[in-house]
Amino acid sequence: MKKNSLKKIIIDPVTRIEGHLRIEVEIDENNVIQEAWASGQLFRGIETILVGKDPRDTALVAQRICGVCTHSHYRASIESVEDAYKMDIPRNAHIMRNLVSLSLFIQDHIVHYYQLHSLDFVDVVSASQAKAKKATQEALKYSAEPYRNSKAHLKSVKEKLVNFIKAGRLGLFANGYWGHEGYKFTPEQNLIHMSHYFEALRIQREISKAIAIFAGKTPHPQYLVVGGVTSVMDMLNSSRLNDFMLILKEVNDFINRAYLPDVKMLCEVYKEDIHAGNGLGVGNFMAVGGYDFSKENQLFEAGVIKGFDFENIESFDITNVTEEATRAWYVDEKAVFPIEGSTTPFYTDINEDGSLKTSGKYSWIKAPRYEGVTMEVGPVSRMLVGYLKNSPVIKPYMDTFLQQNDLELKDICTTIGRNIARAIEANICCEFIFDFMNELIENIKYYDEQTWSKYSFDTLPKNAQGWCVYEVPRGVLAHFVNIENQKVKNYQAVVPTTWNASPKDAKNQRGPYEESLIGIKLNNPKEPLEVLRVIHSFDPCLACAVHIIDAKKSSLGSYKVGTSIF
Repeated sequence: MKKNSLKKIIIDPVTRIEGHLRIEVEIDENNVIQEAWASGQLFRGIETILVGKDPRDTALVAQRICGVCTHSHYRASIESVEDAYKMDIPRNAHIMRNLVSLSLFIQDHIVHYYQLHSLDFVDVVSASQAKAKKATQEALKYSAEPYRNSKAHLKSVKEKLVNFIKAGRLGLFANGYWGHEGYKFTPEQNLIHMSHYFEALRIQREISKAIAIFAGKTPHPQYLVVGGVTSVMDMLNSSRLNDFMLILKEVNDFINRAYLPDVKMLCEVYKEDIHAGNGLGVGNFMAVGGYDFSKENQLFEAGVIKGFDFENIESFDITNVTEEATRAWYVDEKAVFPIEGSTTPFYTDINEDGSLKTSGKYSWIKAPRYEGVTMEVGPVSRMLVGYLKNSPVIKPYMDTFLQQNDLELKDICTTIGRNIARAIEANICCEFIFDFMNELIENIKYYDEQTWSKYSFDTLPKNAQGWCVYEVPRGVLAHFVNIENQKVKNYQAVVPTTWNASPKDAKNQRGPYEESLIGIKLNNPKEPLEVLRVIHSFDPCLACAVHIIDAKKSSLGSYKVGTSIF
């Protein structure tokens, strides 16, 4: 096919994500995507800010990499310094860190599905035409006890939507592609989802309260220190522990009676999309394991899958990770182990017509690779690796969902599959978080109240290197620190969205976002709903992958929301 027969579509910025993402695709005369580019549109300068800092202070700055994933970076930074100094922290500190981390897994997945992604499948305007009684009956197909399923409640949700529409005040619902051919839910199914959309706003607020019990506040908690945690009084207060558990029980109820049933509905209605393989990527998946809740068991398993080969799982080795900038706006382009990397910007502009210079550098995101190949990270990778390694934690939940919904393992790797993996994982995290709570209570019961390992900074090595690599909601997060003369010499962060939203590399290998878009057919190029579905399924966090600070200018740039076709 001739290059000039292709049309280019630009979506900039992609909304309902954290940060600024630009997607460009080329479609043929049948509206099928032939090529794609994912571009992070801001520069992250946090690493350069950390140079010269006391390593004990890096976490308070590093957590500002993102306004959503604050705890993930906070913990990674603390634990990279602890690794550099070969510190062991008390078990209670581990548990409390895990309690906060897993609460964020749950919150992140619920917010992702309802607030950030569900409107790619749910037609808000259609929901206003639903019959409340019929909707209550429809909900019973997916749950024996549907969440808030009374006729009166669903009628009130419908009235709220009708009032929004009549008043012309759709607000955050104003710019959707309502009525698009790609929407498949009935009005009643849309109404059920919208009911849970509003309930999810309340649920995520409650989870924030639970997180604040140990973390002090959220976002930007301040309970972590090198050597442990500071929330001793909260740990020893039985009413605070009880408050935490009560909130998580309420959240677990929402997951089982709303979130999981809604995802089952999604699977049923969009089964053709699953079987068509919409959103399948390159088939390489990576997980690093962790969150041990007993001597024998941990929540996640580590492993690497290549080319959809589910028969062979390789061991994960951090030394096989490299990061390069051949197609990213940085000076140093060669593939290196991240701790040897640099963050010197080299912006080369875009074409005169506003499109990316796709033959050269086109993103502020670097290209991490494992043994030289692209890797998808996140819930799909964790669920696949856990399932194939016969995890006693993950396999039963996966088997149940796959069997109930007549799905195969490869189906989990699609756009819809990423939603399935998140829902299953939220369920697992919410169930097993109580194991960590039980262990903490047992420790306190037997007078183990230690939360910090005492040390003297003056006696620690003046020069050291360390890293933390662990699983966070969107995938594998790694922070690397090089300490010289008790100051940070170099600092690098490789985040989940860096893996998934990476640009092409020196071998022209696409990143997971880009690869997952190839072959997708658009119903209407002027309303590229199908592109948004694929990208949103990854739960992009571009603020993690890129960041900027500018102390001199009040205006950092201008952005036009919309779709351009060339």
